[in-house]
Amino acid sequence: MESLGVHIDPGTLRLALTHRSFAYENDGIPTNERLEFLGDAVLGLAVTDYLYRTYPDLPEGDLAKLRAALVSTRALARIARRLEVGQHIRLGEGEIRTGGAEKDSILADTMEALIGAAYLSTNIDTARNLVLRLVTPLLEDKEAMTAGKDWKTTIQEIAAARGLGDVKYTVTDSGPDHRKSFTAVLTISGTAYGTGTGPSKKEAEREAARETVEQLTTTDGEADILTLVLGRATQ
Repeated sequence: MESLGVHIDPGTLRLALTHRSFAYENDGIPTNERLEFLGDAVLGLAVTDYLYRTYPDLPEGDLAKLRAALVSTRALARIARRLEVGQHIRLGEGEIRTGGAEKDSILADTMEALIGAAYLSTNIDTARNLVLRLVTPLLEDKEAMTAGKDWKTTIQEIAAARGLGDVKYTVTDSGPDHRKSFTAVLTISGTAYGTGTGPSKKEAEREAARETVEQLTTTDGEADILTLVLGRATQ
């Protein structure tokens, strides 16, 4: 794993890349789950310390939102794909057949195990620097930072707090059955706001909700903390 830029003991590296599905098919050899547990703690400490020092004016709630975005399964899986970690994971035959090397959960867990392995093979400062080198660029990546956000719940909360009325979605589809595309228009009390498209009704509605949240919060100066930080990072 030269892409990590950190020397990890070969045996520890092999363990970090051993998924439980592989272990079950090979006489129950040790898995990467203990390293994952350790790496999760190192990741959390490094990110929390960085955010605390970098954003001294942010309250605890906003810091928690940023941390959650940076250490989320989707964020870690995104990092793993960039490093091409998937091709190195030792998986059982069942997981290989079902595309386990591309599953967000497996990729994210393996990244945590690799962080744990880096800590054991080096020291806390080296492991911390590794985490920051991998994770902090996400602060400039809007798609990564907001990938897991529940936009539909957010717009419901905004509409209720401002007394705007009922939130509804109008969805249309186009294309052949095997490759349909969906378009959703979000309305609040009959007024159209955001429009979203996607390969499923759910994705289209989510995009429409995201666009509506951005419209309503940006115009009123109440942008979501993720949007605010991303804006600062790109200035």
